[in-house]
Amino acid sequence: MEMQSNFIKTIMEEDLASGKVSSIMTRFPPEPNAYLHIGHARAIITNFELAKMFGGSTNLRFDDTNPVKEDAMFVDAIIEDIRWLGYEPKQILFGSDYFEESYERALLLIRKGLAFVCDLSAQEMSNYRGTLNTPGKESPNRNRTIDENLTLFKAMRNGVYKDGEKTLRAKIDMSSPNINMRDPVIYRIIHINHHNTGNKWCIYPMYDFAHPLQDSIEGITHSLCSLEYDDHRVLYDWFVEKCEMPHIPHQYEFGRLNIANTIMSKRYLKQLVESKLVKGYDDPRMPTLVGLRRRGYTPNSIRNFILSTGLSRINSTVSNEMLETSLREDLKLQLRRVNAVLKPLKVIILNYPEGIIEELELPNNNENEALGMRKILFGKEVYIDRDDFYDGVPEKGWKRLAMGLEVRLMHAYFVRCVDVVRNTDGTISELHCTYDPETRSGSGFTGRKPNGNIHFVEASSAIPATFNLFEPLLVDSDGDRPLEERLNLNSWTTIKGFVESSLKDTVSEDKYQFVRMGYFSADYDSKKGNLIFNRTVELKSSYK
Repeated sequence: MEMQSNFIKTIMEEDLASGKVSSIMTRFPPEPNAYLHIGHARAIITNFELAKMFGGSTNLRFDDTNPVKEDAMFVDAIIEDIRWLGYEPKQILFGSDYFEESYERALLLIRKGLAFVCDLSAQEMSNYRGTLNTPGKESPNRNRTIDENLTLFKAMRNGVYKDGEKTLRAKIDMSSPNINMRDPVIYRIIHINHHNTGNKWCIYPMYDFAHPLQDSIEGITHSLCSLEYDDHRVLYDWFVEKCEMPHIPHQYEFGRLNIANTIMSKRYLKQLVESKLVKGYDDPRMPTLVGLRRRGYTPNSIRNFILSTGLSRINSTVSNEMLETSLREDLKLQLRRVNAVLKPLKVIILNYPEGIIEELELPNNNENEALGMRKILFGKEVYIDRDDFYDGVPEKGWKRLAMGLEVRLMHAYFVRCVDVVRNTDGTISELHCTYDPETRSGSGFTGRKPNGNIHFVEASSAIPATFNLFEPLLVDSDGDRPLEERLNLNSWTTIKGFVESSLKDTVSEDKYQFVRMGYFSADYDSKKGNLIFNRTVELKSSYK
């Protein structure tokens, strides 16, 4: 799927046509403090796909200006996620690569009388800031001399002061209607080891200052970000101009994409992991890219989902069914369609000859001949899914097996249930059936119609398997309720059943369509002798 027309694409076309830019250069600037989730996929795909459409390129630049929360582990995970989605950055860079340049530009602002060292605490600054309806109040340090500010700022760099003791602020306008322009902080003091620069620095630039400078240094033409940065754009432009940057990038904002009943907050995802309410960031129920991958989602399905939602300057919320539909469309012609019995019920065919195992040949995917043929086995004992048998008198319209009714075992024979064997507690132990040897699939038999078609797995060759079935993590989107109260207690169910013998060589991340059951992917912990499958999505929407 190609990217649809949108306002940023139009801007790029016009900029190229007018000669404003000679090529397109974008960037994806994640902070390495968490795993990426499906919301980040919009920014990744938008940046890479737009640049690619015009023969341009995209940098991956880690916004590592806040070492308190950052970790090299997240750097590696983000690189892996982006490559899994199918993108290779032109360069992999770090905001910390530009710390020296940023420092020099801050000195320039001080020399121009456009920045000052402030002694106010964070709370005092907040009190001085004003509101949307009232102007702010100038810091008592705002009129320090240039020489004094240079001396103090250099002392900040040299580690003379404690965390929070001083900041460097831009000198703009404390009465500006845009609060972001009210003498914003440029640098703060943080004495901590940085994942990339170690202990070389104890002052760190703020995002609003560092980001436009980094875009300029890298030659970014179109700096794309989400809508909450809309009122930061004037500050972005101010820093580019006043710091006398050699290249002038431009910022453009687009709306966030939310998915109903899906957590799209790094803070909440971290809370789930640390509270052990999930099994980690790659828990298949998580909307993280590592979680979606483990569940069985494909890069192409995520790309097509993002592209199908379009791009605008309005935040939007879509149903999770759009993502599921994208996956089904991606997988339906790619995968082998095989038999798995998730809730096994043994069927003994009384009149089938002892010791005979037949091989039945059938297509791997009846909509894609290129996937070839395979053989499955059929014998005296088979497993069917317990949900395919009605214990009692079935309602009108029941099209599966029940006492006295006849169904076709797919690609095999008609069988009729003649007896139900029960355990001492009354539950069903096994079914006894008879079969009609004249009704083998492909024989041309037309004497009567079965009461439906159900799949099976031959018992002697069946491979035991574990199946993980999932529901949404959240039962609603009411963000005002505590997260714990919104969790779906039935979001993960594990059951044990069987798969057909052709799956004996399954390895991690192998994907199949289990006939009538859905799309499944072999879990990372799956191995020969202990197959584990995650249901990625059912065959059709099960939304209730």
